[in-house]
Amino acid sequence: MVTPDSLLTVAGLHVSYGTKEILHGIGYEVSEGEVVAVLGANGSGKSTSLNAISGFVVPTAGSIVFDGTDMAGMAAHRIFRLGVVQVSQSRDLFPDLSVEQNLRLGASVRNRDGVQQQLERVFHYFPRLLERRNQQTRTLSGGEQQMVAIGRAVMARPRLLLLDEPSGGLSPQFVNEIGTIIQALKEDGATMLMVEQNLALAFKVADRFIILRDGVVSDGGFVKALEGSVDDIVRTIYL
Repeated sequence: MVTPDSLLTVAGLHVSYGTKEILHGIGYEVSEGEVVAVLGANGSGKSTSLNAISGFVVPTAGSIVFDGTDMAGMAAHRIFRLGVVQVSQSRDLFPDLSVEQNLRLGASVRNRDGVQQQLERVFHYFPRLLERRNQQTRTLSGGEQQMVAIGRAVMARPRLLLLDEPSGGLSPQFVNEIGTIIQALKEDGATMLMVEQNLALAFKVADRFIILRDGVVSDGGFVKALEGSVDDIVRTIYL
């Protein structure tokens, strides 16, 4: 059901790769200012759902309504201009450019007039990047590169930030740092939809979660209502 403050509503979404259907009519919504975590085992359709929202894959059926506009099948660059910005697992950085140059590219389509102000905001979230602003991105650690990828997305002033496995492949130290940064974005009012395998990180920052299993939504709820039922969630995901 669509609530009055829903920013994103996914309904009856089907996605196929060739003859293999990955998503079988899933539906969920994200409200303004909310952080929703999408959980599930590998192959459950988590990343596919984000890629459909951002326009990287085309649904075969269903709707993806963002602030009143059905984006299903819309080109990725048009979806980006609406304010839906994704940080993919591959990060898609320009390794020979500096940290600051990569960040500035995030504002080249959206927010051209507010680059400097937004750059200062990003450096506030990521003081480590301020120290490395002139350093080639290829020389950074994996965790620092993830910070650049998230920071570049923030430069575009997204209305909906999609994070695909932000903790993927990172050391525990960087997982904690990324979690702190996501929490800070949340406290500043960011709306986020996050695919995450690290349940501790997901439950630290999310308001609500949904579980995908074999391409369907199998469960979900509010994080505050869990009260020690994490083991049940693990069983739902993996058993």
